[in-house]
Amino acid sequence: MYTLSRKKRLVSVRFGRQLSFHDVQTYARNLTADPAFEPGFSEIADLTEVEELTLSPAETMKLADLADPFRPGAKRAFVARTDLQVRAARMHQLLRTDEVNIRIFASSEEAEEWIGTDSRRPALVPVLTRSKMKA
Repeated sequence: MYTLSRKKRLVSVRFGRQLSFHDVQTYARNLTADPAFEPGFSEIADLTEVEELTLSPAETMKLADLADPFRPGAKRAFVARTDLQVRAARMHQLLRTDEVNIRIFASSEEAEEWIGTDSRRPALVPVLTRSKMKA
């Protein structure tokens, strides 16, 4: 479900076609239990396969507040291409109130490049337009 690199201090996860509360909660629990994981690691969460989101607003808030294993300030990159995927990533970004360290990208390459930088200052990130997104 996820890969972890202690050398890069990075966790990469790719979610499947349907994303549920249980999926995210299980990922968070497994990651927290992994002895190689540290809350200050960066994360790349690939949402590009997600077609259906079955998280209620209350579940989304619960995940952001209680189940998120990453420390505030950890660099988090979401890869999203459709409106649904972008909305899911944006909701997490808003609930964690962190637009500096949590970003949304259209490609894994962009996410990896940003994660690899040491810059913590806000940067202009192009907003995905409908023309760049798959339906």
